[in-house]
Formats: sequence, structure tokens, C-alpha cells
Amino acid sequence: MASSSLRLSLALLAIVSVVLSQPLPSSFPAVYSNQPTGDYSPAWQEYFEVTEPLPNVSFPLPRSFAGNIDVQRAGHPNNTLFFWALETQTGSLTTNSSNEPWGIWLNGGPGSSSMVGFFLENGPIRIAADGTISPNNYSWHTVADFIWIDQPVGTGFATADAAGYIADEDQMGADFMGFLENLVKVFPSLATRPLYLTGESYAGVYIPYIMKTYFSMANPPVNIAKIAIGDASIANGQVFELLPALNVIETYPQLIGYDPAVYNYFKEQEHLCGFDINLTYPQDGIIPTVNFIDALDRDVPFFEKKKMAKRGLVAEINQRYAELEPAERDETARRRERGSWKRDLSLRANGTLDPWYGCALLPEFVDYAVNYSAPWNITQDFNVYDITDPDGSPSLSGTFLNDPRTIAALHAPTSQPWEETFEYVFGDLENDPSPEPMVFLTEFATNATAHNISVILYSGNDDSLIAHRGTEVTIQNTTFGGIQGFTRKPSTLWSDDTGKPSGIIHQERGWTYVLFNGTGHLVAAKTPVAALTFVREFVFGANMTGSVIKTPAGTDMVVGGENSPLFDDVLPGSEGIIYDAGTATSTFIYPAETIVAWNTFIRGGSATPVAQTAVEANTAWRATPCLLIAPILTGVLSLACLWLL
Repeated sequence: MASSSLRLSLALLAIVSVVLSQPLPSSFPAVYSNQPTGDYSPAWQEYFEVTEPLPNVSFPLPRSFAGNIDVQRAGHPNNTLFFWALETQTGSLTTNSSNEPWGIWLNGGPGSSSMVGFFLENGPIRIAADGTISPNNYSWHTVADFIWIDQPVGTGFATADAAGYIADEDQMGADFMGFLENLVKVFPSLATRPLYLTGESYAGVYIPYIMKTYFSMANPPVNIAKIAIGDASIANGQVFELLPALNVIETYPQLIGYDPAVYNYFKEQEHLCGFDINLTYPQDGIIPTVNFIDALDRDVPFFEKKKMAKRGLVAEINQRYAELEPAERDETARRRERGSWKRDLSLRANGTLDPWYGCALLPEFVDYAVNYSAPWNITQDFNVYDITDPDGSPSLSGTFLNDPRTIAALHAPTSQPWEETFEYVFGDLENDPSPEPMVFLTEFATNATAHNISVILYSGNDDSLIAHRGTEVTIQNTTFGGIQGFTRKPSTLWSDDTGKPSGIIHQERGWTYVLFNGTGHLVAAKTPVAALTFVREFVFGANMTGSVIKTPAGTDMVVGGENSPLFDDVLPGSEGIIYDAGTATSTFIYPAETIVAWNTFIRGGSATPVAQTAVEANTAWRATPCLLIAPILTGVLSLACLWLL
């Protein structure tokens, strides 16, 4: 084992040496024919206006402006951020006097272009996986003037010279404020209008650091009124990725085939890792730091403590099995072959951590699902961003954005092709060197309260990578408005514009928490109606649903009531799991008696759930037609029920 580890380490060192020996890319903004001379000013509005048609877009779009603007970093004139600004009404961005709010959207990554949000989530154009272009009637620009920004420098259409990439998040924040100083020279009314800063995922790092810079400025260039971050990686990786594992299983017990023995195993592992945090309302004291306990039986390079959540999260998940040494893969195969990992839990010492995984509980339940639980054991496909749907977190092809007609229309740079994710956000540093925002979150919250800035954190219930439990722990460990955490448990239902129940909401002392039902990491991509309702009513609006208020008698009450669908901090997920079966999209649902027995078990009843093997679960058909499939790793023929959509 030691010799194989040494060989692997040397091989990795050789690869890293080759990568680091390659020069970092350089890029620079394009200069188009009508670019004004001199400093930024309203004269640049005409230059930035998007007047040329976009390829294959046959429907009307609002007036918009796009291009690159300098971040004002000394010695780096090619360091720019790219923006695409849409008016909610013609002339609303270019007016000289307005008190209307405006919004900014940031994707995360690190290194993810905000064009992902524009085209897949909350902009007016939707690009499907097959390249089909269609209008999105739930674009957020219908609520307010909205600007999608590629940042940090080098990301998407943002540009940077080889020596100009950010060194840390503080530099990112300074760059962002430098960009905004120039942006408001072009659109002067934006300097005083209330700004609503929004984003998702790694924007949970970006936005707190942007706010840290903002609070440090005597005269910031803009007037920030509220921030809203979805599925935010504000906490460290242990809290947002690993700690919620059991909560994710309780939300989707299909992950373990509704097996109570497996559930009890994961519950024990959660306790041994210190992940069984007790949330109280109000919170009873500071929640202790959650540490990561590594595996003992192998090297797990992707779980080095300081690297947790620093690299691209999708790449992190995808490479985990590939990083195992051959001997480890053989051991995994041997365990699967004898079935000990699933069934004979007595082979694991009670009261001790599994030495194969340590506290890496997320990849452990993913491994379990793709080997033993339908339908993942059929497809060998697991989407950490959306448990219920392998296509629930689509990627954005560069075909449209790299079309020369698109580039010219958006005044985008020609020095580099657009990419969905940029590798060199921190230059030659592999990981973000800055501490997670949770280390200064109470200071941030204190400043936000002092500046009358509201904070919204929201989560998709089907996201297993940055699950909502981690967000709830982060809120309850933060002091805002002079009190630690919420004083009442989030438990108020809210509905979208169609009247469909959309999850739960809670608002207290300037902080809001929203849990979206029926969606994963990309909330607006899968539930656009609910997302638009949320943005209009709770981000830009003053809807009081879920708010804690004082009654005339002096007691507290919650607007909208406290009739939570939560059971033990769990919002039950859907019974059906979508999966791809050849050319058809199908839905797998476990037998009704299995689900009923599980519900009795998890609520502390005396009934014993049916412990089914993969074959038993799959042969308990719920509908026809059914398909005969051979799972790749188990080698066992399974009959999987298909509900064709």
C-alpha cells in the first residue's frame, strides 16, 4: 500500500509540475469601432447598447447593454469584468433620476460565468441542452433592472493579464468595487438607487467578501439594500457538504432503499463525526466547530481539510472514484461482490467510524446509492445538485456565446473563447486561500444591521451538495440584530403565483431563510415560477409571510402561521426519482408498502420497514411497461419499474 501510494504521489507531482510550468493565459477587452475616448461616462451608453441581432433569437428582448469595464487595478489595465444589463422598462437604466431598485446576479464556481444564470436560470433567453433557444417568461429583469456580471477577472468574458488574477477574496472584493465605480459613471442613477446583490453557490463566498469591502469604504460607489444568496457555500465544506448527509437521506430515503439498518448505520456515523447538531430556537449557545475526520484505510486526497470546498465542486465529485488507487478500487469491488457493505453491517465495528470513509458521508451515501439503491444502481448516474433528476443541473454549451455574431453584439472580448468554468481564478494557486465567510459572519451581520441591509439565504430541497441543513446551521450560529439565530423555527408555508405550495419561509430581524420545494441547486432553472415570485415578493418586495411580529398584546406571532410540512427539520422529498433509460425519461417509485413502513419507522413507530434487496425493490412493480436492465457493478439482473413521462 505504501509503495502504491508513493507511486501515485510521484505521478501526481509530475502532473502538477507540468501544469505549473505552463504559462497562465492572458486576455484583454476588445475595442469596437465606436468606443468613446477618455474616462467612462454616459457617452459610453451608446457604445455598450446591444443593437445587433443575436443568432437564432427570434423573439423580442428588452433593451440591454453589454461589454467590459475596467476594475481599476493599478498596473493591470486589461483586468476587466464583463456585464450584460437589461432594462425592466425602456429608459430605466439610462434615466438620470430614479429611486427604483436594481439587481446584480453572480454565479459561483469559483470561476463559473454568470452567463450560466442568464441562459439557464433567470435571464430572458433559455438555451436547452440540444441548443434550442426559447424565451423565458420568468426572467428577473421583469421585476427590476438587472445586470449579470462575469467575475472575478478572467472568468467567462471577464479579462485579465497573466499576472493579474486575484490573489484572494479581498482582492476580488476590491476589483468588484472598482468595476462598480466605473459602471455608475456610465449609468449615473445606479449610484444612489437601492442595489439588490444576488447570486448562488460560490457566490456565498464572493458576496460576503464584496460586502466586507463595501463596509470598509467611507464612500462606496453604490447603495446596497439587500443581498440574497442561493445554496450558498458560506460555511466550510464540513458544514455545507458533509454535516447534512443524514438530513439528505431523511429527505430522500430512496438513497438507501428505505432500509432502516442502513439508516441506523449512517445515523451512528453522523454522531461519531459530531455532525448531529441540535438546532434550537433561539439557539442555545455557540455551535462548536465541526472538524473533519479523515479515512484511515486509504489516502483520500480530495478530502484534505484545507481544500474542502475550494476547488470546482462538480469536478471534485466526478473525480473521487477515479482518484482511488487500483488496490482501493479492487477492495471496493471485493466488498460489492460479497455484498458485505450493504447487508452485513455486523462486519463494521459498532461505535467506530468506518475507516474506509471516515467522515466523508456525502460520497459514502452516493457510493451506496449507485451500487444498491434503485434507480441509481441501474444508471450509475447520480446528480449531487439535484437528487431527483440527472438533468436537473444542466451545463451551458459555448456554441451560442462563442458565435462571432454574439461576441460582436455583446462587445465581448475576442482574445479568449468563452468558457462555462475558468480554471485559473487564483492564478497559479489551485485553491482559494481565503478563509470561509463563516469566520466573519457575525461581524458581517452586525455591519449589515448597522447599514440597514437585509440578508436572504435560500436553498433547494433536492440539492445534496450544498444541502439546506448546512445553511440552517450557519444561520443559527450567527448573531444578527443582537440575538443568535432565529427565535422561531422556520415553519411557514408560501406559494408561487399559481398558488402552488413552494416551500417554507421565515423572516426575522432583517434575515430571511427560504427553502424551495421540488428543486435542487439551480432553483430558477427548475422552478422558474416560484423563483420569480420569490424575487418579486421577498427580495425586491416587502411580503411579510413568515415574519415574526409583535401582537397588540406584546406577544410574538408569525405572519402566515406555523404549519410546517417539516418533520424533524426535514421537508419530505418527492417519491419519484427521474432517470434516463435509453431514449426514454422514466420515473422510479418504490412500492407503497415500503414507503408506508418507512414512514412508520422514521416517526418512531413499532412497524418494521421491509428491508429489500435491489432485486426485490425493483421487482415490486408499480406500473407498466417495465424494463430488464443489468446494473454495471452489481452484475445482478434487476427489473426496474418505469413510469414513462
